[in-house]
Amino acid sequence: MLNKYPLWKNLLVIFVVLVAALYALPNIYGEDPAVQISADRQATIDTATLDRVRNTLSSENISPKSVALEEQQILVRLNSDNEQLKAREALVDALGDNYIVALNLAPATPEWLKAVGAQPMKLGLDLRGGVHFLMEIDMDEAMRKILDGMKDTVRNELREERIRYTAVDVDGTGVRVELRSDEAYQAAATYLDNRYQGYQLFETPDEQLLELRMTEQKLAETRDYAVSQNITIMRNRVNELGVAEPVIQRQGSNRIVVELPGVQDTARAKEILGATATLEFRMVDTENDVRDATSGRVPFGSELLPMRDGPQQLLKEDVILTGDHIVNAGVGYDEYNRPQVNITLDGAGGNKISMATKDNVGKPMATVFIEYNATGERDENGNLQFTKSAEVINVATIQSRLSSSFRITGVGAQEAQNLSLLLRAGALIAPIQIVEERTVGPSLGQQNIDAGTQAIMWGFILVLLFMVAYYRKFGLVANCALAANLVLIIGVMSMIPGATLTLPGMAGIVLTVGMAVDANVLIFERIREEIKDKRSPQQAIHHGYDSALSTIADANVTTLIAALILFAIGNGPIKGFAITLAIGIITSMFTAIVGTRAIVNSVWGGKRLSKLSI
Repeated sequence: MLNKYPLWKNLLVIFVVLVAALYALPNIYGEDPAVQISADRQATIDTATLDRVRNTLSSENISPKSVALEEQQILVRLNSDNEQLKAREALVDALGDNYIVALNLAPATPEWLKAVGAQPMKLGLDLRGGVHFLMEIDMDEAMRKILDGMKDTVRNELREERIRYTAVDVDGTGVRVELRSDEAYQAAATYLDNRYQGYQLFETPDEQLLELRMTEQKLAETRDYAVSQNITIMRNRVNELGVAEPVIQRQGSNRIVVELPGVQDTARAKEILGATATLEFRMVDTENDVRDATSGRVPFGSELLPMRDGPQQLLKEDVILTGDHIVNAGVGYDEYNRPQVNITLDGAGGNKISMATKDNVGKPMATVFIEYNATGERDENGNLQFTKSAEVINVATIQSRLSSSFRITGVGAQEAQNLSLLLRAGALIAPIQIVEERTVGPSLGQQNIDAGTQAIMWGFILVLLFMVAYYRKFGLVANCALAANLVLIIGVMSMIPGATLTLPGMAGIVLTVGMAVDANVLIFERIREEIKDKRSPQQAIHHGYDSALSTIADANVTTLIAALILFAIGNGPIKGFAITLAIGIITSMFTAIVGTRAIVNSVWGGKRLSKLSI
């Protein structure tokens, strides 16, 4: 029979709309101001901690909505923003430094919706408030650090092979080795040839010189590694801050975008994320006189560095250990109640410091604090320039062979706290500078939500009125499809892991509301043309949908391609707009073609009609 859907098609349309409505439903419940409590590696979250939290809130006359232990974290839901801030201050004082107390907005989704995995859409920085950082990596320093490690490896291997050399230095994008004799040159060339993947060996027999240079592929891999490692460390630092739902992503070849929704202590976030501190452990040079070095006669293989609150120190250039091997660091106090940083190393780091200290018992070892600061200038390639500052914070005599656990003294209380956090999170593989910072207050975020919602609703209402006025009953059908389309967009956005709604994303929804009826306009105008050509109402409906389908597909596919290109090459706001636009195009094709056809077939299909209300 003409214009009749089989039962399964009608049930499919109903099923899709109901599922989308179910997953869109959590968005109407809103969010509660909350405080999220997590523990560092030196503390635990248990029922005793839960009782401490409840007692602290009670003593401050704060009546929370709920206090729950969820996945090794305590979530305290409050009734207002003022209570949220008051509760955070009280809990920070009561729990101490081993607990991370972060402000949060917790979805007020009912448990029955959570049971089916329904969650509200994640809101971007411009809708929720928080801080945005754009960071730039010093690629030159990243290459230098990697090549310095390569230099130490080559030097140690030549020593083990008893190949005598004059110098091993970093040169450009490789390592340069000067040998002492023709015999040593031949032995080194044989040993180093094809030993290091990604490096090419260049020989200069006349000068007894060998160079290991990175290939272009190795250079590209090294730069990608520097960015990916810094992103990983940034994620660790954000976790230490206790921020919920952060956005950390790469932008271009040497930049990282960090967005921290809900963060209000921006100074603290900037201090931790932008810090480039790390540690090095070196032996003190006791074989040469510091006074000779201070007068300009620094011996080869040594370096003169300032010491915090003390005289300059002459150190060996060879680095025993770097902060890369630190797996845990915490604040403690020594027997004189002075702050210290307790450090735990990984297996490789423990072996390194054990081997280095076994033959140096009774000798002094220095802890060097290294920090990189941007000069504000750029080189000819447009890269930011950094200055490296290093100072000795501690010199201690090695009393016995060290293992994977030891301590650092000579730091202040706040510095010990920050240093332990940075070392737990990891040392950046290259210096990084915050080149752009934007802060969005929660009140402005709410204003953006209200303005975006009003734009969507007014656009929706005006389209509804136009469609009813111009296409009558068929306009009502298009309006039903438009309402279903909005539900589908919100439901799909809520179901996609990691999808975030931003203000440009809301603009994409507004645009989709206008575009969603385009397909119905094409179909309805085709039906009217068929009626003018003296076809029966049923034939007009049938030919109208079939004839307009190819035009609708062409128009929507080209727009979808544009949205995909925007998503692929855009960033931040552009991606947010592209996501909602692409989802809106797909859902509008479903509702405008399949959805309205199902309604039209149910109301007018298979009946004897003399005219249509179109």
